[in-house]
Amino acid sequence: MGTTAEVSIGGSHRPLRDVVATEMRRLILDGTLKPGERLIEDRLAEQLGVSRNPVREAIRVLEAEGFLEVVARRGAFVATLSATQADDLFEVRLALEPLGARLAACQTSPDRIARMKAVLAQAQTSPDQHDLDTLAQLHTELHSLIFEMTGNNYLIALAIPMVRRGQWLLRQSAPLRTPSAWAEHHGLIAAIEEGDPDLAEARGRHHVLSVRSSMRQQLGTADR
Repeated sequence: MGTTAEVSIGGSHRPLRDVVATEMRRLILDGTLKPGERLIEDRLAEQLGVSRNPVREAIRVLEAEGFLEVVARRGAFVATLSATQADDLFEVRLALEPLGARLAACQTSPDRIARMKAVLAQAQTSPDQHDLDTLAQLHTELHSLIFEMTGNNYLIALAIPMVRRGQWLLRQSAPLRTPSAWAEHHGLIAAIEEGDPDLAEARGRHHVLSVRSSMRQQLGTADR
């Protein structure tokens, strides 16, 4: 299940449930915890330097996000992501991401816009030399910033878990090292910065459709 964490997270000032969930999510995203693998609470608690209670709480968080499947009397397992489930995820993205782009364009947040541009610049600087974990994390941060910029707490609560689940899929199948995978974000960010909700919504939808097309080619699935 991987090597013991170099630094115990038990001393963090954040709620332990959140800290443990973040670390467990990272272990799933980077492949240390593999699809179908059963989680051993005692082992995870020892590895992360915490008691079993925050591990159990983190398991509930990750189950709600779709990263884990909890089976009665059997325990928690790392979820698998089939081609059908991936397509289902993109159906939800098609509903939420254009809406997020539209609402973000109705707000003013220079700090978030600046951070989006910085994330994009980092991702586009020799993307072929970045590891997939870094690229997936940058993609997640960029899209999370858009949803956060909306200021709509209901949308944020729905969308951020979707974005994180999407990071898992992107790491496995999307061409994050391909320049075109990032180039579309320039137009999306520009439309949001210009305060053009119609254009931002259209570009948000086009981006999701483009990524879905690339994902389907990788997974060998056909359009529904």
